[in-house]
Amino acid sequence: QVQLVESGGGLAQPGGSLRLSCAASGLIFRINAMGWYRQAPGKQRELVAQITSGCSTNYADSAKGRFTISRDNAKNTVYLQLNSLKPEDTAVYYCNANVLVIGSGFREYEYWGQGTQVTVSA
Repeated sequence: QVQLVESGGGLAQPGGSLRLSCAASGLIFRINAMGWYRQAPGKQRELVAQITSGCSTNYADSAKGRFTISRDNAKNTVYLQLNSLKPEDTAVYYCNANVLVIGSGFREYEYWGQGTQVTVSA
C-alpha cells in the first residue's frame, strides 16, 4: 500500500555531515507524523527526531543542536540533516511514517523504511 525508500547514508568522518532522505509513495491520502529512528548493533531502536504534518519537531537529547528534521509535504518526503557527527551516531537509520491510506476508510497505518547505514569513523 505504502512504501518508504531511504537514501543518503554512508561513511562520514567525525565532525562531518550527511543528509538522509525518505520518500513515501503509494495509496497516500495524507501523511501525519514522520520520523527517524536508529538502531546500533546490540542496542534497541531509538527515536532520533519526529516532525508533524504542521512541522512541529521533537528531538532526542543526543540529536539536539546537531541534527535537523524537515519535510516536503508536496513530495511526501522527510529529511534528516546530520551535522557534527560522532562515532556513537553509527547505526542503521530507519524512516517512519503514519499514513492515512486511501481505500482503507482513511485509517492511519504506520510504515517503516528498510533502513540506511550511517557509519562515522576516521
